[in-house]
Amino acid sequence: MKFFIDTANLQEIQEAHDLGVLDGVTTNPSLMAKEGIFGHDNVIAHYKKISEIVDGDISAEVIATDFEGIVREGEFLAELHPNIVVKVPMIRDGVKAIRYFSEKGIKTNCTLVFSAGQAILAAKAGATYVSPFVGRLDDISTDGMQLIEQIVQIYGNYGYQTQVLAASVRHVMHLVQCAEVGADVVTCPLNVITGLLKHPLTDSGLEKFLADHAKGNK
Repeated sequence: MKFFIDTANLQEIQEAHDLGVLDGVTTNPSLMAKEGIFGHDNVIAHYKKISEIVDGDISAEVIATDFEGIVREGEFLAELHPNIVVKVPMIRDGVKAIRYFSEKGIKTNCTLVFSAGQAILAAKAGATYVSPFVGRLDDISTDGMQLIEQIVQIYGNYGYQTQVLAASVRHVMHLVQCAEVGADVVTCPLNVITGLLKHPLTDSGLEKFLADHAKGNK
């Protein structure tokens, strides 16, 4: 399973990269705004900075919601770097644009997916990735993880090549459950990735080893 980090923060991206387990990055307008990045030129420059850190797919989201606008933005973004994946919303013109990009050999990430039906449309259109939002479904008392499992099964039934990219992954158990049900990718904040390191028995065991070593060297 691939690990993507869901952020526009360069320091966090660098830290995840230095850990040696980072496979890619996902961003969106909200994450850019969180880092104080506004304006077309600043956003483009930021994508270029990310591509200098990460040797993996980088999802860059379009703002347009009409077919022509999505295509225009997506083609521009795809020209920035070979690793750029055009992130397209699950809307009618978005699906049409995904088909267009697929035929042009441009990688896509279909985002804001909340149902198996939407995921089927994305795969049929030729999306490289589909992004079902686990945490946001949990927020409305729906089982987000069940959707991941359902999509994985459907794609397996028909041999769709679209990768299931579990998004809105908020804690370690989400990530582990995604691995259990066969998600191809998870994207999550840095603290979820580093949270995998933690276990109280690891901490106490290391403390004892070091204490015993210190005794032996007195």
